[in-house]
Amino acid sequence: MISVFEHPWLGGLFGDDEAAALWSPEAQLDHFRAFEAALARALEQSGLVPSGHGAAAASVIETADIDLQGLARGTGTDGLPIPNLVKQLRAVAGDYRAAVHTGATSQDVMDTALSLTLKTLTDLLQLRLKELDATLGGLTQTQGTNALMGRTRMQAALPITVADRLASWRQPLASHVAALEGLRPQVERLQLGGAVGTRGDFGEAGPQIAAQIAKELTLIDGPVWHTDRSGVAAYAGCLSLITGSLGKIGQDVALMAQQGIDDVTLTVGGGSSAMPHKSNPVLAELLMTLARFNATQLSGVHHALVHEQERSGAAWMLEWMILPQMSVTTARALTASQALCAQIRAVGKA
Repeated sequence: MISVFEHPWLGGLFGDDEAAALWSPEAQLDHFRAFEAALARALEQSGLVPSGHGAAAASVIETADIDLQGLARGTGTDGLPIPNLVKQLRAVAGDYRAAVHTGATSQDVMDTALSLTLKTLTDLLQLRLKELDATLGGLTQTQGTNALMGRTRMQAALPITVADRLASWRQPLASHVAALEGLRPQVERLQLGGAVGTRGDFGEAGPQIAAQIAKELTLIDGPVWHTDRSGVAAYAGCLSLITGSLGKIGQDVALMAQQGIDDVTLTVGGGSSAMPHKSNPVLAELLMTLARFNATQLSGVHHALVHEQERSGAAWMLEWMILPQMSVTTARALTASQALCAQIRAVGKA
């Protein structure tokens, strides 16, 4: 494996199983099924397929065995998994095949799956941000009155308290929670545009079908966003801002833990193979690394804003490569921050 997030041993440092599970093939296939089943039911309700056919097709979609190797081969040929998935579903739907994927396009399925993924990811990140804020609040209560030397440009400046420094760590966290909440309307959106983004195959029933699918999937029913990736880019930007704030915590702890400074005492640190006397601030270093990784990846997401005409393949593929890694990076930074705070035995001078 070449991914540090899933590597047999590097994953112990970089990995976050809970966040990675949101992007797993099983989770994504469940989202694909949810979209296709909701579409089948909406086609029946709108009268575009005979009565009973949509419900029957939805039942097939939700229970059919899917050949994952077939999806892999299809993706290699078609550039995405949905054409092969639809082929498999229609093969088992029999007389009800007209209710499978009719009027939709592959991007509708995959972008709606992305919306469902980001919806759950936001819940996870908000919870962890609030937990970290509470942990830092606890440190403020127990150690906040201790004295520290304030430092500007890494030079001694004027005395402060531990509470002053912890306040600078805590301040962005509530803003990040609010920012994620504010992004929900931009990223938790149904995608239903059809072949060229006009919903043309649905005729006048397009708005009704979209509204029904959005309601069933608990997503927002809004304009087609096939080529408008601004919401995705804004979400990626928020991920980078979160890890940037956590990276600042890591940078501070690493500097505070330096021998001779000794502004913070950690209960445990990383060992050295050559120097047994060392106790390295591994989690603090990790937070700095994760912040820099996300900042680097953000450029790629901004490149993916350039979608030519009615659909891009190249820009879209770039999102697939980057956004899952950014989300796991952010989730891991939050657990690492929480663990780092748990290692703090003392800060400043009582």
